Amino acid sequence: MSATAGVCAGPAPVIRTHPRALRADACRNRDAILAAARDVFARQGLQAPLEDIARQAGVGIATLYRRFPSRERLVAAALLDKVSQYADAASEALADPDPWTGFAGFVRRSCALQAMDRGLSDLLSMTLPASEEVERLRATVYQQVTELAERAKAAGRLRPDFAPEDLLLVLIANAAVAHVSGPEAPRAWQRLVALFLDAFQHTGGEWLPTAPTAAELSQGMARLAAERRVGALQPPPAWPS
Repeated sequence: MSATAGVCAGPAPVIRTHPRALRADACRNRDAILAAARDVFARQGLQAPLEDIARQAGVGIATLYRRFPSRERLVAAALLDKVSQYADAASEALADPDPWTGFAGFVRRSCALQAMDRGLSDLLSMTLPASEEVERLRATVYQQVTELAERAKAAGRLRPDFAPEDLLLVLIANAAVAHVSGPEAPRAWQRLVALFLDAFQHTGGEWLPTAPTAAELSQGMARLAAERRVGALQPPPAWPS
C-alpha cells in the first residue's frame, strides 16, 4: 500500500506545479520586456531595434516575439499607461473652472509628456489600429479637446478659427523641436508652446488658412506609422478616433 501510495503521490506535485512555474516565468519575461520597451522607446523612439529591448530585458529576441508578435502590439502594451496620462490631462483640464487656464494647461502638459518620452511623442503623431484601447483613448481626448476649445472660445480667450486638428499640429511641431534640441536646449519646447499659446489668443488677428481635415491628418498618421514599421498602412478612422 505504501508503495502504491508513493507511486501515486510522487508525480502529482510535478503535474500540478510545472505549468504554474512556466506561467510565472512567462509573466516575468513579459514584465521585463515591457519595462525595457518603455525605457528604450522613451530614449530612442518607436523605431528602436527590438533587439535592444530584448537585450535590456535579458531575454532572447525569439522570446520577445512569442510574447509580442508585432512591434505595434509591443508599442500598445508598453505605452498604454502613457497614453492614459495624456487622456487624464484632458479630463483634469475640463475640470478647471477657468476655460483658458484649462485649455492652456492641457496644451502645456501634453507637450511636456512628449518632451520627456520620445516614444510617446512618436505615438501621439501616428495611428495604432492594432490597439483599440489606445485609439479609444485618443478619440476621447479629441472630444475633450473640442469641448476645451469651445469653452475657451465662448470665454473670448481663444481665437474663433482654432480647430481641434490644430492641437495635432502643435504636437507634431513640439515633437520635432524636443527631438532636435534634445539635452543641449531642454527648455526649447517650452518657448515653442508659449509662442503657440500666445498666437491662439489673438482673437482679432488675420484669419488663419483652412485647417487640415481630420481625414487628411489621419491618413498622414497612418503613413507615418507604416514608415516607422509600427503599423500597417490602412485607412484608419478619422483622427483621433
